[in-house]
Amino acid sequence: MSMSDAETEPESRRQGGLPDIRQRAERLAERLPPLLVAAERVAVTVAQGVHGRRRVGVGETFWQFRPYQQGEPTTRIDWRQSARSSQLFLRDQEWEAAESVWLWADGSGSMDYRSDQALPTKDDRALLLVLALAALLVRAGERIALLGSARRPAGGRAGLQHFCDQLVEQADHRGNLPKGQALPHYARIVMISDFFTSIDELKSRLRGFAGLGVRGHLLQVLDPAEEDLPFNGRVRFDDIERSDQRALIGNVDSVRQRYQQRFRAHVDGVFDVGRALGWTVAAHRTENPPEPALLGLYNALAGTVQG
Repeated sequence: MSMSDAETEPESRRQGGLPDIRQRAERLAERLPPLLVAAERVAVTVAQGVHGRRRVGVGETFWQFRPYQQGEPTTRIDWRQSARSSQLFLRDQEWEAAESVWLWADGSGSMDYRSDQALPTKDDRALLLVLALAALLVRAGERIALLGSARRPAGGRAGLQHFCDQLVEQADHRGNLPKGQALPHYARIVMISDFFTSIDELKSRLRGFAGLGVRGHLLQVLDPAEEDLPFNGRVRFDDIERSDQRALIGNVDSVRQRYQQRFRAHVDGVFDVGRALGWTVAAHRTENPPEPALLGLYNALAGTVQG
């Protein structure tokens, strides 16, 4: 499903062959400092919108008393507070986030695509979002780790630096899906990808994580041209991930409707797989600003968005 026209295909792909592991790691390391600066800026913007927002949930910190409503668990009634009034009161605890959050961004070839030089590649946007989310989470006191890494989750500024180091270390292993691994029961996963993989493979991988009692959040990052197919006339499409695969379409207008139907069916399949497991699923297009997507992920982790 990966798509690229000849003019926007990355130079390294056009020359044929993948750079070796060291070159890929060095290239990612060079990109991380400016991406991290941009990510911190995005995280600060979102943090200002959620700062001080408290949520009811499981935790040890008292938040508030509020009147009991019919149908709510009676085990949460605070009888001492209720005895001082003519009505029953519940004791709400402040929400406490997941014990650890495991983040992952797709690094497969299809993520290199962008249809316009004014747009970021999907890979750049995915890295920006995963770094911004990491920065936002450590600000909130969470411990983070890169999914697929053997390193334990860590918090604070050191945890963010460790996360960046893990991204560089795993530069050659960020495929189109993360590898399965044992995770703590109360861990949370965030996966950012175009999910240009088979629905059956995605379902199998997510079921493996769900079987561990882990819940997660999927963000599908797409280039607008991949969804709209805005090209006209005779166009050659090269597969970014397989250099020997290409298709020459004599009249793109004649296939646009069928293409869009198949594309939408695949996107719907991704959403259906995630939601069937109780995961949240959202989509983001690279021509849109990153802040709303980041806020959606943060709220999903906070339990304010239902899958």
